[in-house]
Amino acid sequence: MKINGTELGKEPLLLAPMEDVSDASFRYICKEYGADMVFTEFVSADGLIRDAYKSREKLVIEDSERPIGIQIYGHIAEALLQAALIAQEARPDVIDINFGCPKNKIAKRGAGSGWLRDPEGMVDITRRLVRSVKVPVTVKTRLGWDENTIIIEHLAEALQDVGIAALTIHGRTRAQMYKGKADWAPIGRVKANPRIRIPIIGNGDICTPQQARQAFDTYGVDGIMIGRASFGHPWLFREIRHYLQTGRELPPMGVVERVSLAKRHLSKSLEVKGERVGVLEMRRHLNSYFKGLADFKPVRLKLVTENDPQQLFAILDHIAERWG
Repeated sequence: MKINGTELGKEPLLLAPMEDVSDASFRYICKEYGADMVFTEFVSADGLIRDAYKSREKLVIEDSERPIGIQIYGHIAEALLQAALIAQEARPDVIDINFGCPKNKIAKRGAGSGWLRDPEGMVDITRRLVRSVKVPVTVKTRLGWDENTIIIEHLAEALQDVGIAALTIHGRTRAQMYKGKADWAPIGRVKANPRIRIPIIGNGDICTPQQARQAFDTYGVDGIMIGRASFGHPWLFREIRHYLQTGRELPPMGVVERVSLAKRHLSKSLEVKGERVGVLEMRRHLNSYFKGLADFKPVRLKLVTENDPQQLFAILDHIAERWG
C-alpha cells in the first residue's frame, strides 16, 4: 500500500491517533513492535493558532518515527486551514484531518465527527487543505452521524475527488461512540467501489490477529488502523504481523519481556518529557502492562503513585523477579 509516494508494504498496520496515548514515547514503542505507520495525538487547530505550548509540543516528531502523520481537528474552517499550514512545517509524511472523534466536547462543537452533520462543509474544507499544503492530506472519519445518516459511501467518493491521499473509516457512527460492534460492511463496500482509487484503511474492534486477518480477507481493505486495543498491549502489532505472515499465533508475552518493554517506554518518556511529566504520563501505561497478574494490586498502586523514576525502575525489577 502506498500513500502518495510513501510505501507502507503489504497489509500495513497503523497506530491510530489517540489523545493522551499516542505521544512520542508510545509511538516509539509501537514502531519497535511493528507499527508500519504512526499518528500523533490529535492536535487542536485553535491551540496551534494561539501558539499554545501543549499543541505545539505535539508537532515535535523524529525521523525514526517515519512514516508519521500529524492529525488536526477543529470546527472552524479557517482555523483548520491555518493549523494545517503550521503543521506542515514539522514535515510530517501526511496531514490527517480528524472528522471522526465522537467525544462530546469535540463533536458537539462541530469538530471531529461533528462535521458529519455538514458533509458539504467537510468536503469543502478538505478541498481547501489539499490545495493549500504541500504534503499529502488524509482523512479519518466514521460511517455517519447516526444509523439514519450512513453517508460514508458517497462521502468517500467526494473526499477522493477533492484530492485526499487515503481514507480511514471507523466502522461506527458518531451516535454509537465506542459502544456496540463496529460494522465493517460499509467499509468493504467503499473499498469495492470501482470508482475508489485511494487506499482505504479500516478501523474498529481489531483486537486480535484473527480479526485482522478477517478484515483483510473479507473486506479487502488496504490497511488496518489499530487504536484502543494497542493501549497496554503495543506488542499487538508484532502478534498481528506474525499471524498475517505465518497463520500461527505467537506465545503470550512473558512478564520479564513486559518489564523490559515498560522500562524502555519509561526511559523514552523521561527523555522526551522530563522527569515530572514523563513519570505522570507513564502512569496510565504502567497501570496497563501487567493486567492479569495475581496479587498485583499493591504493586500496581506503587506504580501509579511513585514520583521518583529510579524507584519506578526498582519496582519494575521487582515485578520481573516476583512474577517473571
